[in-house]
Amino acid sequence: MNLDSAMEIHRATVLPEWIDGNGHMNVAYYVLAFDQALDRFCAPPIDIGWDYAHRTDHSTFVLEMHVTYLREVVAGDPLLFTLQVLDLDAKRLHHFMRMYHRDQGYLAATSEQVMLHVSLASRRSAPWPVAAAKRLGRLFETHKGLPRPQQAGHAIGLGPTDRKAKRA
Repeated sequence: MNLDSAMEIHRATVLPEWIDGNGHMNVAYYVLAFDQALDRFCAPPIDIGWDYAHRTDHSTFVLEMHVTYLREVVAGDPLLFTLQVLDLDAKRLHHFMRMYHRDQGYLAATSEQVMLHVSLASRRSAPWPVAAAKRLGRLFETHKGLPRPQQAGHAIGLGPTDRKAKRA
């Protein structure tokens, strides 16, 4: 399997209850699977996961997410998730996850997200803690040299035939 050189963060299996009337994984469960993969990334050694939230009264919120569905997966399919850091600042992380069929090697879906570090007490943004900022910064430096994912930064629409574009 030729992965994207981003870091592997999670492995999972498509559960039977994730299947819809079309016989493939329902869109809602793609979001769930990506969220579970992100939870694995946020846990140690990054240390901005649920243990961190309970210990520090700080957490992360996803501000925006774009999911692309590229190929079907069905019940029992083994999945592999990778994450690539696209950008980072004092309070936000822009990352890109890929979901692969672990045995057949194809890219099934992607999820591009921007997350925000937040004080749970004030419900306002807060700078990353020093240790996490260093870990994320090192990861960002490592990933800066990777090619930008094809699906990153896409806006939703119908392209040149989009009705709004025709009106302009």
